[in-house]
Amino acid sequence: MATHNSLIQLSKGSKAYGSKTLFDRATFAINEGEHVGVIGPNGAGKTTLFKILTEDESLDSGDLVLMKNLRMGYLAQHDTWSEGQTVQDFLESNCRMPIWDLKSLGQDLGLTEEIYLKPIALLSGGFRMRCKLLQLLGQEPDLLLLDEPTNYLDLESLIALERFLQGYRGGFLLISHDREFLRRTTDHVLEVEAGDITKYNGNLDDYFEQKSLLRAQLEARALSLEEKRKEILDFVARFGAKATKASQAQSRLKSLDRMEKIEIKALPNSAVIRIPEPMRCGRQVMKVESSDLGYPDRLVLKNVSVTLERGDRVTVVGVNGAGKSTFLKTLAGKLRPVRGDVVWGQDVTVGYYAQHVAEGLDADSTVLEAMSAHAHPDVLPQQVLNLAGSLLFSGSDVRKKVSVLSGGEKSRVALGQILLQKSPCLLLDEPTNHLDFQTVEALTQSLAAYPGTVVIVSHDRAFMSRVGTRVIEIRDGKAERYAGTYDEYVWSCLKGTLSQRTKAPIKEPSRSTQRPAAPSESVAPPTAWETKKNQEKELRRIKREVGDLE
Repeated sequence: MATHNSLIQLSKGSKAYGSKTLFDRATFAINEGEHVGVIGPNGAGKTTLFKILTEDESLDSGDLVLMKNLRMGYLAQHDTWSEGQTVQDFLESNCRMPIWDLKSLGQDLGLTEEIYLKPIALLSGGFRMRCKLLQLLGQEPDLLLLDEPTNYLDLESLIALERFLQGYRGGFLLISHDREFLRRTTDHVLEVEAGDITKYNGNLDDYFEQKSLLRAQLEARALSLEEKRKEILDFVARFGAKATKASQAQSRLKSLDRMEKIEIKALPNSAVIRIPEPMRCGRQVMKVESSDLGYPDRLVLKNVSVTLERGDRVTVVGVNGAGKSTFLKTLAGKLRPVRGDVVWGQDVTVGYYAQHVAEGLDADSTVLEAMSAHAHPDVLPQQVLNLAGSLLFSGSDVRKKVSVLSGGEKSRVALGQILLQKSPCLLLDEPTNHLDFQTVEALTQSLAAYPGTVVIVSHDRAFMSRVGTRVIEIRDGKAERYAGTYDEYVWSCLKGTLSQRTKAPIKEPSRSTQRPAAPSESVAPPTAWETKKNQEKELRRIKREVGDLE
């Protein structure tokens, strides 16, 4: 059996901030080639763990042992380039492989030759994320640390990244809230929760099954011990005073001290988001007819005609840079149409959640003050507290200053501000970014039952599939209704990605970042008949996966 060297070993590691303990005496190891998903509630310490592994922060106690000459590539959430730096200049910094080999990998991530000449700061969020990942690959790391790499990626980019990571020969640690992405790319799970760090073998499905089974076994064992303790105490109470039974009673009391003690940690709080009932409005919520959208110096979408009715739940899809955010900004009134008008129905107000809305929060306000400031006048103080609790701000947490909150916590505050406005129409641009599993699930259920109108842009496939009932595709300067469902749109993207990869195979770099091919694959190029059969086999596999999703 092949052995794998340990890249990282953490032994009895502890870390706390003030009175909050992130993890205590945590022990785990990461081995060569392991694809590990890192999960846990917001604020549990996932990003802090990454900073400790890169030695940007230190442990309070414990030992961290890294493999000799270990090269780590850290994909951080913040930007790492200088002002005005082009993509090529950014990629060449700290690059160990020839730039042409790195650009070959970039094709797999949808980066074309003309992109390399542009200033990276002017690219969309999705393209910036791909450039950051490609720059890391140029360093030829032994281990990648990926902190929310799917944020701001469009569906096609997400699929490309997913397939790249599935075949990546090196190891990586991946923080993500996207269950489907984790399920498809990882073979281990590292759980950071309630002061512990626990490693599980298998993907996300295996993790949930193992965790449920282990908890059930632990609860059964604890119940058995509790019943045994009760029997002993009952015996002592009944016979402790009798001379003939006194020695037995004392012996059983001593056995209580030796009995195993089992601690069952409380499950993390589950979010249940209660959105206040929206204000009443007419049947037609919004109408755009034959309008051009964009900026004075640049037209983005031409001849747009869209009608929204009360109760519509619309998913907006398209590649990065196609104009999805421009479309939502125009509907929200943040941009005026270049030609035409956005006509809103009677008594319609709009709640608009932008990608970076959390950055505009007042840092000196408390959670409660920030939410209350944006609540509708009809919303009672108790309703604000209820929603704050739904978003996992309970007890004294509502008095925390915004300045001390994590990125995910700030996103929940900004989301709460939007939901408290009682708007008949919600425009949500990437609302699931930086939210943990529990909050995404709660938001999914709430929006699926929301009686108002919802327009959503998101890369989270499960979220979009469960919430949306209509699809608008932004493509080639047009915004048109997609004839099928969201799942059918995903399927069309999978087919498109597959055909593109078949027509334009990627040249291997000098030190391959992909898993080695089977020996038979290097004997001779496949014939046209073999290529066709392989394509048909891959398509059947993808159809099965889509069926599983549905």
